Amino acid sequence: MSIIGWIILGLLAGAIAKVLLPGRDPGGLVGTTLIGIIGAFLGGWISSRFLDRPISNDFYDTATWAAAIGGSLVLLIVYRLLFGNSRERR
Repeated sequence: MSIIGWIILGLLAGAIAKVLLPGRDPGGLVGTTLIGIIGAFLGGWISSRFLDRPISNDFYDTATWAAAIGGSLVLLIVYRLLFGNSRERR
């Protein structure tokens, strides 16, 4: 899968992570999209490095999607913990 494929997968994984973990994000749509892309790379790296599950080059592989969505969820949770209160209205 090319870098463009990973970016598209990241966009979709970020959207799915946002649906699974609703709430107010400090970064809005752009932040969520970037978290999805970075989360897809992070999930793929963790899967291949630590779980001994190499990522397939097939765009429709279930393990690839699970790793991308999982990485996006983890990154979204960390992002909310670090920056979640920065946009509260006073």
